[in-house]
Amino acid sequence: MHRRMAIFWKAMADGLLLTLSITLLGWGVEGQGNGRGKKEVSGGATVYLGQDRDIWRPLIHTTVNFSEIRSIKSSFQLRTFDPEGVIFYGDTKNGEDWFVLSLKDGIPLMQISKNGILVSVAGGPQLNDGKWHTLEVSNQEQFVILEVDGSNRLVVGTGMLSKQEVLSGELRLAVGGILINKEKMIVQFEPQMDGCVREGSWLNLTIPWEVEAEELWPCYQHVQPGSYFPGTGFAIFNTSVFPIEADHGFKTELWGDFSKMHGTILSIKAPGQELMFTLVANNNTQEVTLTFGGEKISMRDTFKRLVITFQTDLLQALQDEDQSKTLSISPLSHPGYLTTWREGRLAVGGLLGEGEDVVGSEFLTGCLEKIQVQGRDLDLDLAVKQPSISSHSCPA
Repeated sequence: MHRRMAIFWKAMADGLLLTLSITLLGWGVEGQGNGRGKKEVSGGATVYLGQDRDIWRPLIHTTVNFSEIRSIKSSFQLRTFDPEGVIFYGDTKNGEDWFVLSLKDGIPLMQISKNGILVSVAGGPQLNDGKWHTLEVSNQEQFVILEVDGSNRLVVGTGMLSKQEVLSGELRLAVGGILINKEKMIVQFEPQMDGCVREGSWLNLTIPWEVEAEELWPCYQHVQPGSYFPGTGFAIFNTSVFPIEADHGFKTELWGDFSKMHGTILSIKAPGQELMFTLVANNNTQEVTLTFGGEKISMRDTFKRLVITFQTDLLQALQDEDQSKTLSISPLSHPGYLTTWREGRLAVGGLLGEGEDVVGSEFLTGCLEKIQVQGRDLDLDLAVKQPSISSHSCPA
């Protein structure tokens, strides 16, 4: 057993020594062009990783010759509430050898491919707390060190495997995405991260990075946990992913300042039927209206938590866990509705349209601090959603 572990760490350290020491590079001059119609940014720029694009495509990328590399230490700052997503990627030999740094369950995850050997390593503190964290990666003699906030360290000894290899050619580096087929990675994860990177210092290089967008989206100065809807999109789930049992009902819980919301918070539609349920906030009238079929109930928007329970013969809305503020609708005009909902769609932040297309209207503007369905947190990254939604953070 000890020998197997030694072989594992031996292979891992070899990949870490080579790849980590060359992967973190410099960003260049901000706001310039490159003659190919692409904007360029510098390493000191703040980059919002969740910007609209194909979810695996890098947001910014660059290429450098090995002859230009002089430093073995790089650092940057990361802020996120998102537990999962890609931060940056580097490769040599046009993708034959590669390195990926991401978050998985809130902690750093490094995946490496070197000479056909695949290694994944996870460790360090929880980083998805919404605070700025400084990450520094360095190669010091026979050790590769990942340091977080100047103290928390993940140290990997390389021993005799730190033999020198003459490196030539080009190194590609990307932030917010990867340049290989995702199936090559050992550990699969959701790539898009609702987070920000800033103050990058990458091997003391000043090489410009190309931006895969016309403009970089800004990061909010202060953030809080939640999902922010800017009034331009919504998230859709197939209700088949939720355990809906007619005997036990279907429960949705929402947290937030409803007095600061405007637009459709929830809508549910069964296949082949008219829109059956909506929850809409009106900032002008300061009311939240729940509609089920042709029946409506209105509530003042002063509450911070709303629990909606769908049962076979009753729909209940409970405000702030105050039983005296329970409102009910009898769904007698829709017998068996829970059964039909099993193959329907649930939208957060917008009004579902006709048909099965991802088309909506009356979008929500505001922050939902927390969303639970059937007692479990709802991760909007798992939905079909418009990219304008910040899935894990709201402006504070």
